[in-house]
Amino acid sequence: MKSAPIPLHPTGDPPEEGWVDAVRALHRVLETQFGADENTPPLEDPRDRRGPFRPNRLVPVRSRLQLRYVTRTFRLIDATVIGLTSLLATQAMATHGVLQLTLGEMLPLVLSLGLLLWGLRTLDTYAFTLSEGLGRHFIRVCAALSLAGLPIGVMGLIRPGMDSALPVWFAAGAAALLVLHSLWWTIVSGWRRDGKLTPNIVIVGATDAARKLIETALATREVAVLGVFDDRLGRAPKEIAGVPVLGDTADLLSHKVMPYVDRIVIAVNPSAQPRIRQLIDRLRVLPNDVSLVLDSGGEDGRQRTLSRIADAQLAQVSGEPKDIHRAGVKRAQDLVVGTVALLLGWPVMVAVAAAIKLDSPGPIFFRQRRHGFNNEEILVWKFRSMRAEAADFAAVQQVRAGDDRVTRVGRFIRKTSLDELPQLFNVLTGEMSLVGPRPHAVGMKTGQTESARLVAEYAHRHRMKPGMTGWAAINGSRGPVDTPELVRRRVALDIEYIERQNFWFDFYIMAMTIPCLLGDRDAVR
Repeated sequence: MKSAPIPLHPTGDPPEEGWVDAVRALHRVLETQFGADENTPPLEDPRDRRGPFRPNRLVPVRSRLQLRYVTRTFRLIDATVIGLTSLLATQAMATHGVLQLTLGEMLPLVLSLGLLLWGLRTLDTYAFTLSEGLGRHFIRVCAALSLAGLPIGVMGLIRPGMDSALPVWFAAGAAALLVLHSLWWTIVSGWRRDGKLTPNIVIVGATDAARKLIETALATREVAVLGVFDDRLGRAPKEIAGVPVLGDTADLLSHKVMPYVDRIVIAVNPSAQPRIRQLIDRLRVLPNDVSLVLDSGGEDGRQRTLSRIADAQLAQVSGEPKDIHRAGVKRAQDLVVGTVALLLGWPVMVAVAAAIKLDSPGPIFFRQRRHGFNNEEILVWKFRSMRAEAADFAAVQQVRAGDDRVTRVGRFIRKTSLDELPQLFNVLTGEMSLVGPRPHAVGMKTGQTESARLVAEYAHRHRMKPGMTGWAAINGSRGPVDTPELVRRRVALDIEYIERQNFWFDFYIMAMTIPCLLGDRDAVR
């Protein structure tokens, strides 16, 4: 199969720090206390047409991990541990100070350290392939350790009375390395079982090329094919190699599996150019990346194609190229700034919660399902600003000036955006970002029309996590979008932000948010 390389698509954020688990736990307590639903609904009954790749629960694209960046973290930890044991060995050898060591004393240690690091990388000890068990992985690690032991062994033959610190260092380093790689292998295996490392795709085109690709995927398990769609459904079978045909391209546009799909792969006859162009135009409205695969025959070619799919290296025909380094920096920014904001803002949040409780009967929080990254439905938290009996969970009627549904405290916290503060929990748990397109309610209407139907590129705003503030917000597009013109303007500003996003641009937007809120007295909130 022929394809051209593209930049890596970040199928998820880098692994989150362990302390964020505390935030997740608090989030779950709030959900239990106030009756919230799970963010990720379980899949259908096992008796439905799930296919051979589907796990019991799908992992959202935003939570998918990139193995290459995970293994870089493992490699860094390994190097740190080996470096520390080397320092201890050097200190043990230096009876009169490190600077007094001779070249002959230091040379075996330096050579062993260099050969170990080189061997670990050259022998693919960080590949963690699906077909490799723990025993075969240990063989690779031991081979790297054997390389590292050569200089020490040679020095032992030349100088029988060499310093005993070197063998001790080698034994300690080898034991630590084997323990670490047992841990790495176990972690990676668990993430694979949970679907966090395997990209999900759907195939458009119930063709022979699709069948061959699925059969190769079943053999390698490098990607998970969740389903097949075909614009000529009347001619398509019910399944291909066990993978169900879930509908036509119209069904694909609104199918509930799409928030969990990393990539849409078009696998149709390359000679059908008009059909390919039609499919590409039809699928551009989705936030998912769309790629074209051409079958040139041969199992080796299909295996290479699957590897490129796993690394997002197909010929991309829709979707902006993503920079996973930028996504990692943005996530780190969210964690650091979001944590500081939560620590500084909790007294204000407590005061707002008390004011809401004293002002009107009902719960403190308002929970609403909104669209997140890749059209995933997330549960967004806000302080309640309306009368409990008038809450509009489906956003059928957007807030208007003088809306009698809004309480006295609600008018103040909406005007100052204090009602948005609980979304810091959404940020820390990875569902939202501090800066991004504002999340709109699922099925939100502008007049009598669903807002998403007013702009063809509406879903493109979901190619980045939604934010607490954003480029549209500081440019006057705040509050309801109750006319088609306002919807188009907001979408245009959101797409402009996605194209321009970087670390300093986000800080500029955060810095401008408070002045814009204080100076924007005309926005309906």
